[in-house]
Amino acid sequence: MADDSSHPPATANHGISLAEAVRVWARIALLSFGGPAGQIAVMHRILVEEKRWIGEQRFLHALNYCMLLPGPEAQQLATYIGWLLHRTKGGLIAGALFVLPGFVAIMVLSWIYAAYGQVGAVEALFFGLKAAVLAIVLEAVRRIGSRALTGNGARLLAGAAFVAIFFLAVPFPLIILTAGLIGFVSARLGSSAFAGGGGHGSGKGAIVPDAETALGEEVPDHARPNLRWSLKISAILLILWLAPVAALLLLLGDDNVFSRIALFFSQMAVVTFGGAYAVLAYVAQQAVETYGWLQPGEMLDGLGMAETTPGPLIMVTQFVGFLGAFRQATGLSPMLAGTIGGILTTWVTFLPCFLWIFLGAPFIERLRGNRALASALAAITAAVVGVVLNLAIWFALHTLFREVREVEYGPLAFDAPVFGSVDLPALLLSAAALFAVFRLKFGTLWVLAACAAAGVAIRLLLGGWT
Repeated sequence: MADDSSHPPATANHGISLAEAVRVWARIALLSFGGPAGQIAVMHRILVEEKRWIGEQRFLHALNYCMLLPGPEAQQLATYIGWLLHRTKGGLIAGALFVLPGFVAIMVLSWIYAAYGQVGAVEALFFGLKAAVLAIVLEAVRRIGSRALTGNGARLLAGAAFVAIFFLAVPFPLIILTAGLIGFVSARLGSSAFAGGGGHGSGKGAIVPDAETALGEEVPDHARPNLRWSLKISAILLILWLAPVAALLLLLGDDNVFSRIALFFSQMAVVTFGGAYAVLAYVAQQAVETYGWLQPGEMLDGLGMAETTPGPLIMVTQFVGFLGAFRQATGLSPMLAGTIGGILTTWVTFLPCFLWIFLGAPFIERLRGNRALASALAAITAAVVGVVLNLAIWFALHTLFREVREVEYGPLAFDAPVFGSVDLPALLLSAAALFAVFRLKFGTLWVLAACAAAGVAIRLLLGGWT
């Protein structure tokens, strides 16, 4: 995409060939199940503890920057480290390989879902997956909350974020940006209300000093700010990202489903801070309620796909774009339209991630240990707890009840269950999934597999399917 001719030769000779890096990044991509926490732990185990290519402090510094960016932090972290090791080419390879297995898997599953989703066996499979997804999202609330809500200020901010999004329908991007501003200003005023929070963590194990790694402590020359290179790579990435969006708007108009997909997911790439689960709350709200691309239960099906395949959880957006185009495109076969919709969604979702890294990473290397940025990160993570709790309740309502009604009480407006419509099999299976996750500590893949099998068994016991 762009060469590195504007960079002087790197002074650090880390001895890691690009071919070896490709093999390692492919391995990481194929092992990246279980959401951002698991993916970051896999990267830490392989890159820091096993390969010793990069040290603990540099890894955490890169992670903190990626946590402040919109979009999937695990994929951006892979891009950042790939860039540190092998310049532009290394960043492109690491970031693209991290996405590729999930892209292929979700596309194949989307084809199957579109062709056979109403078949009883397939419906039963996804019935079980919904219960598992509900348990996994609730466990994400607990996991993030246990790290982020370490003080009264963080707890208050998380509660305020939940009230704002669930009862007042405050836009998610506004909640996250406000939280970041609160954390930043708090630190600048000398408060420690949000000190020490944030992040998914890198996992346990002995700390690996930067000095004992292949990259070492020194910043490679290509990782230092270079305005010419930054402008060049940013211009190329902006054209690749926005030119297709502009072309669709000019050729098809803004009412066409492909134009809407390009615009919506381009906007999402800019404003969705706070990790995969928080992003999904925003996508679910807009894709289901605003655009009508899919139903709430189908959003859960898509998340189940993303949970059971390698790569970022945000790959569920590919499924959303696929179904939107599959159902609303005219003049094309539905399957071809869905395929184009899925590819378009993935392009405008992930290409901006490379822009954020290549544009900002050379400058962020100067900001290690910046207290104000750390406080902003901690405040954003606290607000994300409230946002993810909203997502969990949204999932629970549409998993456990067949009917949901909207309640308005003054300025408050929220969804409430119709208790007479409770789905007893879904309730029992969800309770079992929660027990497996919280009490028995079963892993994500085991819970998903068990719930999928149980869903099929329940449907057979209740009379089979047609």
